[in-house]
Amino acid sequence: MKVRVGILGCARIAKSAMVDAAPLVQGLEVVAVASRDGAKARTYAQKHGIAGIHDSYEVLIADPGIDVVYIPLPNGLHARWAIRALNAGKGVLCEKPFAANAHAATRMANCARTVGLPLMEAVHYRFHPLARFVDEIILSGRLGRIEHIDSGLEIPGKLVKPDDIRFQPDLAGGAMMDLGTYCLSALRWIAAEEPKIIAASAALAAPEVDSSMRVRLAFPSGSEGTFRCSLAASKFRVWLTVTGSNGSLHIDNPFLPQLGNSVTVETNGESSKMSFEQTPTYVFQAAAFAAVCRGEQSPLITLDDSIANMEAIDAIYRAAGLSPRS
Repeated sequence: MKVRVGILGCARIAKSAMVDAAPLVQGLEVVAVASRDGAKARTYAQKHGIAGIHDSYEVLIADPGIDVVYIPLPNGLHARWAIRALNAGKGVLCEKPFAANAHAATRMANCARTVGLPLMEAVHYRFHPLARFVDEIILSGRLGRIEHIDSGLEIPGKLVKPDDIRFQPDLAGGAMMDLGTYCLSALRWIAAEEPKIIAASAALAAPEVDSSMRVRLAFPSGSEGTFRCSLAASKFRVWLTVTGSNGSLHIDNPFLPQLGNSVTVETNGESSKMSFEQTPTYVFQAAAFAAVCRGEQSPLITLDDSIANMEAIDAIYRAAGLSPRS
């Protein structure tokens, strides 16, 4: 069964996450793109060899030649267009963060359950073989009782323009909504529990819009977590460290392993170091989503998981003295 994809918008991430990934996945094909600027859609389609061109999101969603919709729109638009696509009979792969806030995330999930169509958040790093290795290490018990989890994702400020949509409050912007989504999801994934937010502090790019966030959490089992994310750092850094009673796991670049990665496992006084393939995370994600659409497997990122991540994000903003996004 072929899964035909329509892309809402011409966002930069769409090229990596779908345009480049789909040709590497059997039975997955990008057949159309839409933009509210028809000229922009035509230029994008011609550049990437996409046959279908629509000058509105509504027309793409109504296209009978499309099975599923990929949504790489600004955060504040996710819920509106995911719900409209689902009600039009299309499955949805929605970029992270799932929605602007937990309430919107719940509405999206309820709609997907009602219509019985797939809706999955694009937490792409979770589909890579490196993440599967982490699952194996944690489930094996080699690290013992998990005591502390620390993650971070920092991007040099010089790479982010002041007018970037991630700094726009009306589009649900903020570092926590972008980079922080990965860090938080990693802690929740490793702990396999929902956290209590102990403390959070933000540096602001504009009123109510965070350029960086530092967070400390606690989990019901007694383990602790910390992370920091920044769109205004001095250099690029990405990491994940898990410390257990019997050992530790450290990963350089857990979220974009295709750009190079290294994994160090230390247990019982012995250390091993390895790296994983650099096939893009997006290819594994696209393949998994296609399999979900064909009914061949269940979503790795569940609706409950996506809602819980948004609930924690809302709580982090409150702990930092800011309002959850709207």
